[in-house]
Amino acid sequence: MPWHVEGTYFENCNCDMVCPCSASGLTAPADNERCNVALAFHVDTGEVNGVDVGGLTVCVVADTPALMGDGGWKVAVLMDAAASAEQAEALGGVFGGQLGGPMAGLAPLIGEMAGMESLEMAYADDGRTHRVRIGSAVHMEVEDFVSPLDSTGLGVKISGVGFPADTLAAGTSSAASVDVFGMTWDNAGKNSFSAPFAWSD
Repeated sequence: MPWHVEGTYFENCNCDMVCPCSASGLTAPADNERCNVALAFHVDTGEVNGVDVGGLTVCVVADTPALMGDGGWKVAVLMDAAASAEQAEALGGVFGGQLGGPMAGLAPLIGEMAGMESLEMAYADDGRTHRVRIGSAVHMEVEDFVSPLDSTGLGVKISGVGFPADTLAAGTSSAASVDVFGMTWDNAGKNSFSAPFAWSD
């Protein structure tokens, strides 16, 4: 059955700025020995297997080798506690890759699915600043970067990325702590990306 989800997303990783993994389609190594990344997706509107999933948030957390294309990722999926059992199953299928779409393309790279947990989530996005707090597991706040040399004020963007959207706004994090399923880090001051996203299958 066809499905679609759209909304806004942002991520933070431990690269310094403009993560080479994303910019190279996972063919260039990260700035550090491991890539520690969390991606938060807020679904504004969506329907999966006849289930309305609008208004819910999902977060994907991963610990990967520096060269992400090598595979062996450890991944966890955090689900919005506001989701019903039906909604959680539907979103789990999309963000776990079982229902096809962009996440299905990453499935061969996953070596360990650490788990899925339902937690209280608070997501906020004012267009340039993006925040999410997920229980005691994740606290991320990032801001899209505007070059002091850019008179348009539109911010720095990279295009042709493909996942999770074609064009991403580059930025940095002011808070970026993760502590879930044995994955623990603090990436404050490091890379962020954000974008509207629209997926379907």
